[in-house]
Amino acid sequence: MPVYDYTALDAKGKNINGIIDADGEAAARQKIRAAGHYPVSLRLMKSSGGEKVEGRQRFDLSQLFTRIRPAEVCIMTRQLATLIGAGFPLVSALESLSAQIGSPGLKKIIASIKGTVVEGSTFANALAKYPNAFSPIYINMVSSGESSGTLEIVLERLADMTEKQEALKAKMFTAMIYPLCIMCISALIVSLLLVYVTPKIMSMFDNMKQELPLPTQILVGTSDLFKSYWWVLVILIIALLFAMRAIYRNEKGRRWIDTKSLKLPLFGSLVRRFTAVQFARTLGSLLDNGVSMLPALGIVQNIVGNVFIARVVADGATEVSKGQGLGKALDVKKAFPPMAIQMIQVGEQSGNLEEMLNKIADVFEKEVETTVMRLTALVEPIMLMIMASIVFFIVLAICLPIFEMNQLVR
Repeated sequence: MPVYDYTALDAKGKNINGIIDADGEAAARQKIRAAGHYPVSLRLMKSSGGEKVEGRQRFDLSQLFTRIRPAEVCIMTRQLATLIGAGFPLVSALESLSAQIGSPGLKKIIASIKGTVVEGSTFANALAKYPNAFSPIYINMVSSGESSGTLEIVLERLADMTEKQEALKAKMFTAMIYPLCIMCISALIVSLLLVYVTPKIMSMFDNMKQELPLPTQILVGTSDLFKSYWWVLVILIIALLFAMRAIYRNEKGRRWIDTKSLKLPLFGSLVRRFTAVQFARTLGSLLDNGVSMLPALGIVQNIVGNVFIARVVADGATEVSKGQGLGKALDVKKAFPPMAIQMIQVGEQSGNLEEMLNKIADVFEKEVETTVMRLTALVEPIMLMIMASIVFFIVLAICLPIFEMNQLVR
């Protein structure tokens, strides 16, 4: 249903702004008048959020600039849970929520969802029209909450889960900013030394009849090569990035990269722990809200991020459907940390699998934070040593001819 952005006058003659969904402009104006307002201007809002129409997802370039961030969905979910918990009917809560949201894209989506609910659709089905904004986990948990009459509780859990996941991603991103900054600054300094500083200093030795030392020859050759063919290096870097992207988008290439990444020292352990957090947090929340095991595993399979581990989860779901326990079904190819498998088995035996999954997420979340801090602490001195070695070599290459000149003078 089309959504319109409008300006109207209220009973006191004051300007009010809002959005409304209607079958057409005339119907929209009629709705505004029915609410006791006089429409002044009406504008059709552009599609955003990846609306799904007739079984396919509609896309336009505006989605690149109006993407709905998980943080926005999290805040919206928390506010909606508060309104419903305070006794607001769902339609009234969505209408009130629409006025509070600052994001134009999300505001449009909420208005459209409200219109779909008014037409008789369930909240979960209305959310399913926007797969770019709301994940399958979100939609399935909302569906379970609607069925059990505990929608406000489910929304609170969704907000908690999203906040924890985003907080963990933010910590990992923040921890890697400093090493990346050092790498970029180091590359810039070395480039300036090779392109501008070295040629000017080396010009002093052009009239020397004696052969330059080997380090100096290497530096001069590298400087000339970099100065003349720097554009080749840029092209190679861009080509490498595009090649890596193409490989990762290919199913076999991505499987190979994801499999090899799990075998890397330290980094592989970090990926396993991070995946265990996502797996346990999501599966625990789904099971806790009434989603049965097999559909829950099907949803989790699509959000773990690593193709190799997703395949393990899919195979595990097949074994669970045959009657095997979840812990034993996942204990193959060492995809998950042994401690996570043991805790799952204990949870199955005690009948508290949902609670145990949440504990697994909490435990490994702390381990991920610790591992990231250790990696950051390890990367920083290594990068500084590499930078110091390069600078030392450049200084040495420059100083050696000077020392030889001094000896000749004496």
